[in-house]
Amino acid sequence: MARTRLVFSGSGGQGIITAAIILAEAAVLHEDLVAVQTQAYGAAARGGATRADVIISENKINFPVVVQPNILICLTQEAYTHFSGIIRPGGLLITDPRFVKIERKVDAIQRELPMYATVTEKIGNPVVFNICMLGALIGLSRLVRPESVFAVLQSRVPKAFLDINRLALNLGLEMTADSGHSAAKTV
Repeated sequence: MARTRLVFSGSGGQGIITAAIILAEAAVLHEDLVAVQTQAYGAAARGGATRADVIISENKINFPVVVQPNILICLTQEAYTHFSGIIRPGGLLITDPRFVKIERKVDAIQRELPMYATVTEKIGNPVVFNICMLGALIGLSRLVRPESVFAVLQSRVPKAFLDINRLALNLGLEMTADSGHSAAKTV
């Protein structure tokens, strides 16, 4: 991995920024990589447009903003409409069919994963939807090891919620286990 640029996009309340921070911390604290994370969100705390950029590299990062991501995650239709055109050719686009209807072709690998429905069905609490998404991302990209993400969760999540976060992370990993690119080892 030389450098991977990611854009997480959706709406406030989906945990987009939290997921981006967890990924960046996992890369820096547990993988000996360099990472930067930036974020932008609308005036509304919940429901407003949200974007978080992460760059992960083996070398120094001079410019912390993602212009053309290798990986784009869109968790609302608005985010998909607005950002799908910026993905690098051949990149990876991850969406959830509950929130996004693919409307146009992009020169990217498109993965529609029922993350929200899976979390709701298997855990019963959609609050960990973002962690399931992070598990799917890790399973498809192998950017960091699942254990590294879980180590960050252990330091950030109250003990009472650690088990459902682990379950959500594993659900995301399992969702991508058949992709051929998966790092589907669960934690």
